[in-house]
Amino acid sequence: MKSFSILDNYNSVFINIILLKKKHRNLLFLLVLIGLIFPTTKIKAQNNNWKNLIENNSLSKFKQLNGSAQFYLKNDELVGVSKANTSNSFLATKKLYKNFILEFEVNIDIGLNSGVQFRSNSSQNFQEGRVYGYQCEIETSARKWGGGIYDEARRGWLYPLTRNLKAQEAFVNGTWNHYRIEAFGNKIRTYINGVQCANLVDSLSSEGFIAFQVHSIEDITDEGKKVRWRNIMLMESPDLSELNNKFNSAPEISYLENELSENEKRIGFRMLWDGESKKGWRGVKLSGFPLKGWEIHDNILSVESADGYESSNGGDIITIQTFSDFELSLDFLLTPGANSGIKYLVNPNLNKGNGSAIGLEFQLLDDNLHPDAKAGKNGNRTVGSLYDLIRAENTENGSRGKNFKGVGQWNNARIVVKNGYVEHWLNHVKVVAYSRFSQTFKALIEKSKYEKWDQFGVWPSGKILLQDHGDRVSFKNIKIREF
Repeated sequence: MKSFSILDNYNSVFINIILLKKKHRNLLFLLVLIGLIFPTTKIKAQNNNWKNLIENNSLSKFKQLNGSAQFYLKNDELVGVSKANTSNSFLATKKLYKNFILEFEVNIDIGLNSGVQFRSNSSQNFQEGRVYGYQCEIETSARKWGGGIYDEARRGWLYPLTRNLKAQEAFVNGTWNHYRIEAFGNKIRTYINGVQCANLVDSLSSEGFIAFQVHSIEDITDEGKKVRWRNIMLMESPDLSELNNKFNSAPEISYLENELSENEKRIGFRMLWDGESKKGWRGVKLSGFPLKGWEIHDNILSVESADGYESSNGGDIITIQTFSDFELSLDFLLTPGANSGIKYLVNPNLNKGNGSAIGLEFQLLDDNLHPDAKAGKNGNRTVGSLYDLIRAENTENGSRGKNFKGVGQWNNARIVVKNGYVEHWLNHVKVVAYSRFSQTFKALIEKSKYEKWDQFGVWPSGKILLQDHGDRVSFKNIKIREF
């Protein structure tokens, strides 16, 4: 079928408008304007690849999973009703889908949380049948993460909207909102009311069902509230021309294992550790890589336990290269009670004695079990903090903590250093921001353990360091780009 284009014969249309008598021009202009506004609707109506996910006004091709909230059809709408004392409820397709575009409109009562699962599954071998997999968020809270991507029952938030502030304003409470979800290969993108929200690259799940969620409620006054969906349309196995490739405005977040996405390569990222060798790293007080204390296995780099004694086994490792302005991203996994850190702008020529090298530090810590969490001042030694200087905290609207996924789980640390301004991000939520050339930063140094180190934190460049603090901690997907 030939695609409709409003630009076809544009010149002849414009000439005809000019030649028409004035009393007819407004009518013709209105007809042209209608064509400008509605061409995509016309295409979708004529495109046989689109189908209604709910056929014949029946839910026979769906099954309800987990909770017991009510779902029913009314006036061409799918309605979900919140219910007290039940877990999350899902109305799932019996069919599994792989590559697709899903569009729908949703209207949700204030106070409720909901979502649409995709490429999701349920098995008795996984938490006794609990639904797990990707979810496109629908919410009415002040946090404004609607359109973000959550990994239900597995990894938690994959794409919170903290990296895409424009998208936080896309969802409008109290009215119908249009959603679009594109799942194509390892690329997942979401849109609300034409605004791109999520831009995710992930390969964990390639196929699963689509399901509509009514979230569990804690407040009994929310019982009976509704979430409604309508115009639920699906295109299976779309080709690239159907995707919104020209509207790829949201920052990309990639979860590929030991591999850069094409976009990461394009913007200058490279692997700082290759996942296999000791290339590019050495012991901070050695000419080569430590002969003991560090382990490389399955693309994971781990510092081994030494009963909590700092730098007493293999010792810290640092990059051979020196960096000034950069963006660093890596995944880390803490064992119970562990203490470690990612240091940057490190001067390895300082502190030739016992202990760790000197530099700014993104703290890695089990806040619940390690006593250092209660040391320092006002929590400035907790996970994500600028160690001993600035406490990590989530300052987003509707804050629900630092978004730490927990000990024994992989977490992402992101450090951005540019023109003296520094940010710490924990699982893509900003938890620390400061200017290292400011009077405020200088005052913090003067009241800290770093006061004795001349010009601490304002050196123009330095190494990146992974700390051996005597506890087992693992690292992977270490990548960097320089500005």
